[in-house]
Amino acid sequence: MAVLELKNIRKSYFLGKEEFPVLKGIDLEFERGDFVSLLGESGGGKSTLMNIIGGLDRKYEGDVIVDGIAQKTKKEKDMDAYRRDTIGFIFQSFNLVSYLSVLDNILISLKMTNLSDKERHARAIELTKQVGLYEHRKKNPSQLSGGQKQRVAIARALASDPEIILADEPTGALDSQNTKEVLALLREIAQSGKTVIVVTHSQEVADYGTRIIRLADGQITGDERLKPAYPVESHERVQSKALTYRDTFRTAFKHFTHSWKINLLIALGTAIGLFSVIFFLGLGNGATKYMNDTISSNVNPNVVTVFKRTTTDNKLSNEQALQQSQQELGTSTGNLDNDHLNKLKNIDHVKKVEPTYSLSGMSSLKYNDKTKAGLFTLDTWTESNINDEYAAGAKPKDGEIALHTADAKALNADYKSLVGKTVNFTFQAKTSNGTAVQVSKDFKISGILKDPENAAGSSSSSSVIATYNTIKASLSAVDADTNATYAVVTADKVDNVKGVISDIQALKVDGNKAFVTFSTTSILDLVTNITNIVSYVLAAIAGISLIVSIFMIVVTTYMSVAERTKEIGVIRALGGRKKDISRLFTSESLILGVSSAAIAIVLAYAGQALINKALESFLDGANIVQISTGNVIFAIIVAILIALLASLAPSGRAARLNTIEALSAE
Repeated sequence: MAVLELKNIRKSYFLGKEEFPVLKGIDLEFERGDFVSLLGESGGGKSTLMNIIGGLDRKYEGDVIVDGIAQKTKKEKDMDAYRRDTIGFIFQSFNLVSYLSVLDNILISLKMTNLSDKERHARAIELTKQVGLYEHRKKNPSQLSGGQKQRVAIARALASDPEIILADEPTGALDSQNTKEVLALLREIAQSGKTVIVVTHSQEVADYGTRIIRLADGQITGDERLKPAYPVESHERVQSKALTYRDTFRTAFKHFTHSWKINLLIALGTAIGLFSVIFFLGLGNGATKYMNDTISSNVNPNVVTVFKRTTTDNKLSNEQALQQSQQELGTSTGNLDNDHLNKLKNIDHVKKVEPTYSLSGMSSLKYNDKTKAGLFTLDTWTESNINDEYAAGAKPKDGEIALHTADAKALNADYKSLVGKTVNFTFQAKTSNGTAVQVSKDFKISGILKDPENAAGSSSSSSVIATYNTIKASLSAVDADTNATYAVVTADKVDNVKGVISDIQALKVDGNKAFVTFSTTSILDLVTNITNIVSYVLAAIAGISLIVSIFMIVVTTYMSVAERTKEIGVIRALGGRKKDISRLFTSESLILGVSSAAIAIVLAYAGQALINKALESFLDGANIVQISTGNVIFAIIVAILIALLASLAPSGRAARLNTIEALSAE
């Protein structure tokens, strides 16, 4: 039974409506072990017939039958498998991949087999020995002679162990000695039981075969049997398979490293944009943390200040109601009773509820013969005061008070010596019906607080700190209102502060919301939002340069497609699928994107170290740039997306290239 049958093959080209017949009804059969020469002058249809046999040209009439199976009705993916499994191509212009070694050129075909990596390598080595190129296996095509290049092409054609070898003018570019060597190899291939079909215009080449078929003007003009087909010995053939993504990626990586200079320049260009994005996001992180730490170092972020809601309008926001409540601060209307405090204690994640006094009015401090009079505020020490800094002494206990430095200096130049001394403090309070009463009592000074930074050594509004029990006892002594001015609620964790605030604001008494709140959380959120907005805007501005990077990658990939057109044709001729070609260029773009991200990350961390070191003394050791893992992951994702988007059009164009045209490209 014939391995290959051609039944009434007809092929025409059209220029407008004008038809130009190339093949005019070809009927042929080819046996296994045959060395057949298609002999004829140029333009006779030999190469067209070879392309039809090889499954590269499917626009013809008639049918090609291989091992009893018609090829015409097969789908494209089945024709790819047909070329992988059945056909081996040897081209006149060799069509070797310039950046791959002899061994790697042979491995292109072997990557489309089910052999393991080790078995592929062993077979490629064996083929280099078979064609006499073992000593040259590591050389690139540019280092080989024409005859050596053709022997590489022969080895590549044999690699996947195909049934049919198609050779298009295999000796056309060779001298007489190399011609004899190549023809001897082709004869050996036929003697191994394969069908060898050689397209030639040379009678000398045709005489090497077992059969000569003469073709002229698209018709068979002669069919001469020179000798019987060589006997066929059965053997276990290498099984073909589709190219894997791993092997495609490896090929892409080889080309990437081969063109490393231009790829490095493009990667650096893309990396600069990515570096800017990472750096500005890291700057936002550092600035936010620095400001939050600065705020948190002065106030306790776990505490929430709670006031009685004095308005019955539940539609008012917390901020609007807070303004009204602060106007009633210190009055019986705005004070909190025990029922209010108990409601706060029952909220989840509340660690402590501290009733607090804040009494303002004209007051005086007296020590020996020195008096400091003016507007004073008597405040309760709570968890919100844990970050207070003392110039001397410590926080007050029951029966004690703490003064600020400016007030202590007014009483004694050696203000630190006042710690442990007794002073008289006279201040104003109110009864439950709003009548003013005066409280005058001696207190021991527990400590001297540092003045706020904006006090500049003096203060027009002084404050005294005492415990809740101390103030309550003083108020009780004169029958003043002892209900708390407000409460300080401490959450068990910072993460639960927002939840506690929400629960407090939701509490109701007699159907009306009972409380309004104030906390540093809102300040921290505001600072964070502002800083994030600034860093995001800066990152976005820096990210504009990434648009340029996209065009750079697009142009580079298009250039790569143009430079590697023949390689695309070779892979398709060997059985590579369209998506394998697309993956080849997409993979290379992906490598470029990841390389850009790697360079950008290194630059970003180097910039972070440099800036933080330069500003260390100005920021008390704080790091103003803090690149997070999330920033790095974001940059990698952006780099990959840029690479993939940039590769879509060029890789799609590469996949759509006509295989015959690609093989003939200059």
